[in-house]
Amino acid sequence: MARQLSRLCPLLLRRVVQVAPVTHIRSFHGTLDFRSLTRYDESVVTTDWQKKLTPEQYYVTREKGTELPFSGVYLNHTEVGMYHCVCCDAPLFRSDAKYNSGTGWPSFYEADGSCNGDESNANIVRRPDNSLGSTGTEVICRQCDAHLGHVFEDGPQPTGLRFCINSVALTFKAVSK
Repeated sequence: MARQLSRLCPLLLRRVVQVAPVTHIRSFHGTLDFRSLTRYDESVVTTDWQKKLTPEQYYVTREKGTELPFSGVYLNHTEVGMYHCVCCDAPLFRSDAKYNSGTGWPSFYEADGSCNGDESNANIVRRPDNSLGSTGTEVICRQCDAHLGHVFEDGPQPTGLRFCINSVALTFKAVSK
């Protein structure tokens, strides 16, 4: 029986490889060059985002850019509703958590789904960011990994946080009255 299985396994493996070729294997950061089992065609992913988004939205959300301060459409926006990710439409911030920080970007003291500092049910993820020459904390969308902005610990109560978010990374949906 073992001899038959040893002859059959190479044949089965050849079939699997022929049916599911690997187009790209995403690596993760580490000292050793391990590869993740996440397989995707990077050119299709990039092309799809470029088709869906404006050049500015693509630059900010997919290439981790930043819009110019005081230029965003949602900076002085006061309508009641929910701010969503421009890429995947995930709900991110409630309008009642928005405030004027004077920094030039829409600012929020709490993400939607947060409860007493617990963001496990929110559609955001925090990630260390050293790209600006100092250590900061990047905010990304949990659903699609879009770069949204940064979070700082100089915001108002009750959280003491300031989520500084790029307007072009957001869409807004008003609450029906």
